[in-house]
Amino acid sequence: MKSMPLAIVLTAAALVAGHAAAKPYDPTEKSIATIKTDLAAGRVTSVELVKAYEARIRRLNPKLHAVIAVNPAALKDAAAADAARKAGKPLGPLAGVPVLIKDNIESLDPMATTAGSIALAHNVTHRDAPLTAGLRAAGAIILGKTNLSEWANIRSNRSISGWSGVGGQARNPYALDRNTCGSSAGSGASGAASLAAATIGTETDGSVTCPAAINGLVGLKPTVGMVSRTHVVPISHSQDTAGPMTRSVEDAALLMNAIAGSDPADPATAPADAKKSDFTAGLKPDALKGVRVGVLRFASNFHPETERVFNKALAALQAAGATLVDIKDAPPDRELGPKERLVLMTELKADLNAYLATTSPDQVSTRTLADLIAFDRAHAAQEMPLFGQEQFETAEKTKGLSDPDYVKASADGRRLAGPEGIDKLLADYKVEVLVAPTLGPSWIIDPVLKDRPISGGVGQAPAVAGYPHLTVPMGQVDGLPVGMSFVGTAWSDARMLAYGYAFEQATHARKPPKYLPSITTFETPAAVAP
Repeated sequence: MKSMPLAIVLTAAALVAGHAAAKPYDPTEKSIATIKTDLAAGRVTSVELVKAYEARIRRLNPKLHAVIAVNPAALKDAAAADAARKAGKPLGPLAGVPVLIKDNIESLDPMATTAGSIALAHNVTHRDAPLTAGLRAAGAIILGKTNLSEWANIRSNRSISGWSGVGGQARNPYALDRNTCGSSAGSGASGAASLAAATIGTETDGSVTCPAAINGLVGLKPTVGMVSRTHVVPISHSQDTAGPMTRSVEDAALLMNAIAGSDPADPATAPADAKKSDFTAGLKPDALKGVRVGVLRFASNFHPETERVFNKALAALQAAGATLVDIKDAPPDRELGPKERLVLMTELKADLNAYLATTSPDQVSTRTLADLIAFDRAHAAQEMPLFGQEQFETAEKTKGLSDPDYVKASADGRRLAGPEGIDKLLADYKVEVLVAPTLGPSWIIDPVLKDRPISGGVGQAPAVAGYPHLTVPMGQVDGLPVGMSFVGTAWSDARMLAYGYAFEQATHARKPPKYLPSITTFETPAAVAP
């Protein structure tokens, strides 16, 4: 057989190499560390990375309804990051890394901050929330905004988590007929589906940890005051906080380094600069060695399949060097629920009215909670086709922040959840951290019966106390993720991340989603002859 001339061989090889180089970058399941390595090595540019994520959004978002808006400025910002890298300029720790933020967090980019409501469809503020500015200062690209349970799931007590008038119904990437939980529904689904390198959610009670757990993510609800709430559409200044939702504990720690810190406009954050640290410093595989871990048995055993996964996870903690201490008796917190409800309803009216007053009247005509209630009634077909606004109406009737009942409920709730709850358990049982299942697996999206979560877990106490709550994937139930909660005292965020990292490295329990239509396919029985 006659051989080809060398020039032709070289040309063919060059064409093959060129074709390989032209293959789009696949960001699926890539960690921030891997992306940073690939950017530094020239295997991908930030512009190519943004285009790759945007392509995934175009392909998957019609199924997931996880992203409300893609940032028109993302490619320009990515090009600037590439130019800075090429010029050898100092780069931030998240340089060129695309991040999605929940659509109740403001950004100076040309995107509205809607909280999922068409009442805020034109709320383009052109201002960065301090946490957004922190991401940007670290070099992150704001890729867009994620869907959420409308008004962070505070409008109705019979809602369907993950639904908003702007974004529609978010769906779980593990099974598309399953719920994402809320309110950071789109952040959970987007993170699981690799629609960005990482996402940011917000929590008042469960809105980071629940969607993180059932979408197979790490989610940290930080100590209230660790992250600024300025320019974030509020529910409660007592309990609101933003937090990272990521595919690994290390990625969550990297985001915390960017968003934590004091903000003069948010008095709760005054201690943050002194309390924060390098959240990645304690991430070591042996971080659980010698640690006494309180197992909240009273907050588990609510679902047999989840309990089996939890017991396997406990064995992994023990194998990693932890000493397990069973805690069977629940603290006396039966009154916590009513107290929290009064606090949230009272602060919702006060805080939301204060936020709306900062928006432009030319863009936002609803200037008060009462205006929003009237708007929803006038636009019921778009805003209330599935559920109402009972909680809005309850909040409107509250008596303000000077109401003695509110003041007492606020003080009592924090005391019961914190000093007499979490802190007392830590002290009485001489443990450094409390663990429990975050909750059970995801439930079917049901417009008739609404949300039907398999509850349990320990989310309410750290939410009311304002203490950190970390969830880390611990396994799956019939292909649906479930998470383990790590709860500590105030400002112990870095330790919770360290313990979660050691658990993650011991188990590697997270599995990527398969985008199944349903977990079970029921076959139609053969017709029976009459």
